[in-house]
Amino acid sequence: MGAKQNPHNEVPEERDPRVYFAAERTFLAWIRTGLALMGFGFVVARFGLFLRELSMRNSQPSQFSTQTTGPSLWLGTALVIVGVIVNISAVMTHVHEVKQLRTGKWIAGRISMTAVTLALMLSAAGLGLAVYLIWVR
Repeated sequence: MGAKQNPHNEVPEERDPRVYFAAERTFLAWIRTGLALMGFGFVVARFGLFLRELSMRNSQPSQFSTQTTGPSLWLGTALVIVGVIVNISAVMTHVHEVKQLRTGKWIAGRISMTAVTLALMLSAAGLGLAVYLIWVR
């Protein structure tokens, strides 16, 4: 009997496929989040162009040449960049977690710094946007 007998027929955590599947689901959720941020950023960036087109209908041709897309271009571009950072961070975190699972060094219950950082950044962006919307009215 070279192998240890497990009285409850439980699979060790580092060999349990459910743990790996859970890591895959988390990874895919982060990829979806990054893609959603990039898509939303693209829409926000292009919204300024839409507003400019609407204003061109009501303006003289000489007036719309100096108009810009406003903060929507910068906010949209920032959201696209955040989405890219989220996807890169998701890949790095996933690879790190799978290595830890393989070696048995994985610890349950860790706080996801990626999630905390993203939540704080999006909260700050939301507050900034709320102030901007109140200021512009």
